[in-house]
Amino acid sequence: MTVKTRFAPSPTGFLHVGGARTALYSWLHAKSQGGKFVLRIEDTDIERSSQEAVDAILEGMSWLGLNWDEGPYYQTKRFERYTEIINKMLAEGTAYKCYCTKERVNALREAQEKAGEAARYDGKCRDIEVTDTDQPYVVRFKNPKEGSVKFADHVRGNIEFSNKELDDLIIQRTDGTPTYNFCVVVDDWDMGITDVVRGEDHINNTPRQINILNALKAPLPEYAHVSMILGDDGAKLSKRHGAVSVMQYRDEGYLPEALKNYLVRLGWSHGDQEIFSEQEMLDLFSLDAINKAPSAFNTDKLIWLNQHYIKTLAPEYIAEHLQWHMNQQNIDITNGPALTEIVTALSERAKTLVDLAASSRYFFEEYEEFEAKAAKNHLRPVAKEALTLVQQKLEENDDWTDNTLHQLIQETADQLEVGMGKVGMPLRVAITGGGQSPSLDVTLRLIGKQRSIARITRALEFIAAREATQ
Repeated sequence: MTVKTRFAPSPTGFLHVGGARTALYSWLHAKSQGGKFVLRIEDTDIERSSQEAVDAILEGMSWLGLNWDEGPYYQTKRFERYTEIINKMLAEGTAYKCYCTKERVNALREAQEKAGEAARYDGKCRDIEVTDTDQPYVVRFKNPKEGSVKFADHVRGNIEFSNKELDDLIIQRTDGTPTYNFCVVVDDWDMGITDVVRGEDHINNTPRQINILNALKAPLPEYAHVSMILGDDGAKLSKRHGAVSVMQYRDEGYLPEALKNYLVRLGWSHGDQEIFSEQEMLDLFSLDAINKAPSAFNTDKLIWLNQHYIKTLAPEYIAEHLQWHMNQQNIDITNGPALTEIVTALSERAKTLVDLAASSRYFFEEYEEFEAKAAKNHLRPVAKEALTLVQQKLEENDDWTDNTLHQLIQETADQLEVGMGKVGMPLRVAITGGGQSPSLDVTLRLIGKQRSIARITRALEFIAAREATQ
């Protein structure tokens, strides 16, 4: 039998990291078994669902590379199917109409809670003979009264619920709309889902859904309930811990490979290995190896992974993602080197693509002013001679290659009988505006001859003005 999994988010907000990890585990399980992965949008909560949230989910899934084989399906487009099944269950006696008012149900719940009992419907309408009536009603599933529901969970082992703990849940509201637990069952059945990977907050739904599947004589999927993700302080991950939306990580300069690698390790492991290519994930991943203990989010580790991927992935690929950040920071890249050259030059130092974009600005546009500390330390009158001489040599040179540029800087230092730093640091501040850059030969080459010479002139003017005030 072909393995078929699904990711079924509710479009009431963005795709958060917990949902993304669940989607990743579900996707990996299907793809590692040569199966199919389904995307289903569970939008029955019409008041809270929005198209904006749907778009955010689709964008997050696509950015992570979690491509689906079927879907996206929408529950709101399947209401006729749900009604068909509910009518069939009413006819077969596995569901019934309940005419209890909200007031009665609420009073019942309050009395049970006061008595220290679990709040559940008492089955008042379960066996009544229905006559024609215009009274409003809900439809309830006739849950078995005896026995128990047992299932083997890939993450948590064997789980058992007594049917006495489960009440007759509502499967259709008074207005005729179906409820979440019922829609999920019909969808999983119709879509041929063989394995359900979802959060541990759904464990209590599972016995109810299994009983409905049994009533429909539908095959049962296997289940894997993954633990929640905690912040580094042990509390449930939330906005106060930093980014929780997948696309917020994109905005903060993380690569999808880094986040995906981080999420797969947030509850699953293979020995001590930390870095996994997508193919390695597919080769090694197993639902049975997921840890049932909650996982703590560690941003420092994510940053470390991001640095690794910025340094090791192809510059052409990094440049594609960097382009978006250049646009976000309003850096016009039409006057400057190719982004692949920027990636090659700056990737060793960058923690994020936001850093990489910001630190590349001087390659494309003129800096507004010198960094105060760098200028104070290195654009002093004593640097005038070195800058004048190196500028002269650069003007006379037509071979604008790394080796030749390095040689000209070295010749300047030798001629003045000073260390390379006495030439290099004033030159770096002159052409970049600050004290940090890749090697000077690479930096000069990427900025280009005319702009480099013009910036040295600007630095010399700065020194002259400084001299005049002393």
